[in-house]
Amino acid sequence: MTLGVNMSKAKSSRDRRIAPLGVSRVTRSSNNPQECQRSKPTDSGLVDDLSLMSVSEQQASLARKGKSPSLSTKAVLSSPSGSSVPRGALETVGRLMKLGRVRNIVVVAGAGISTASGIPDFRTPGTGLYANLAKYDIPYPEAIFNIDYFSDNPHPFFSLAKELYPGHHRPNYVHYFVRMLHQKGLLLRMYTQNIDGLEKLCGIPDDKLVEAHGSFATAACHLCYTPYPAEEAKQAIMNGSVPICTFCAGAVKPNVVFFGEDLPEKYFQHAEDFPKADLLMIMGTSLKIEPFASLVNTVKSTVPRLLLNRYPVGPFERRPLRRADYMELGDLSDSVQKLAEILGWHTEIHDLMNSHENGLSYTDPSNSSGENSDSSETDSMH
Repeated sequence: MTLGVNMSKAKSSRDRRIAPLGVSRVTRSSNNPQECQRSKPTDSGLVDDLSLMSVSEQQASLARKGKSPSLSTKAVLSSPSGSSVPRGALETVGRLMKLGRVRNIVVVAGAGISTASGIPDFRTPGTGLYANLAKYDIPYPEAIFNIDYFSDNPHPFFSLAKELYPGHHRPNYVHYFVRMLHQKGLLLRMYTQNIDGLEKLCGIPDDKLVEAHGSFATAACHLCYTPYPAEEAKQAIMNGSVPICTFCAGAVKPNVVFFGEDLPEKYFQHAEDFPKADLLMIMGTSLKIEPFASLVNTVKSTVPRLLLNRYPVGPFERRPLRRADYMELGDLSDSVQKLAEILGWHTEIHDLMNSHENGLSYTDPSNSSGENSDSSETDSMH
């Protein structure tokens, strides 16, 4: 995808399709070669700390070869005396957080954060969504999210949508860890590729969340973009019908961003958020979908980037790694829990999970006034 100097005017009937003035039209695209054939659409002190460390390449190599890496991907910290002291990536980042060296954390998340909630990711061989679409009789897996294919045949997506609609799954520990970042005043923004709605369901405020690939919360005609009542669209889809636009008779779909569609206006907040970030956390993503995948390259070169993933992806596959890049490879929930334990947040997160899932209010222990920190959010969830 190319950002040109000249831009065509974006459609104005729905703000999720509008690119801000001065920004070229940006659409969702896949790095999958098969899909591309079909649709071509300083902090100097912090630098001193981080420049001394390098991530073990042996762990990343094992992961790329399909061998299970240990959960503790080690970094090496050189002491002033010249000796080497092993320190894990989580310990390093946790130390910086505890010292107050990071205050504006941006989280970039993919489908991997929801697998512990029982939702399959897209690309894991054998278990991922794309590996289990044979029953929909589509020419290639990504076609089910391709806007041109949908325009020709909406039935495969609507059949899948019955399984994807939010309501069957609950947020897990990883979601609540991000919520705790917000509770602690550390979350600048969370950018998610997910359409399952679990980030909102766990109580992450709307102003802290960018759903880069849309959601099921609203619906519109895929041709003229006329809004359509989301609940009516859902009922029609659940009943096996195709909701029809009353204005142009086109098929209505949830406002999930398909390949070839414009990204939501809110996505363009990244132009302001990523330059402000002093820590980037990347969780559970293959970094295969553009332009989302390129966001991780837009923080300042001195900003630490922590990858929490099963395997190295994107810039973390390169050699040599950038000196401020750190990886914790393995099960995402285990990695996030280890980081929470390092920060001393584990019990708080469990208390938050239990209170929120039971519809109770949660009082942040760090709030000396004892005021309820999320009763309004909790009430709105139930």
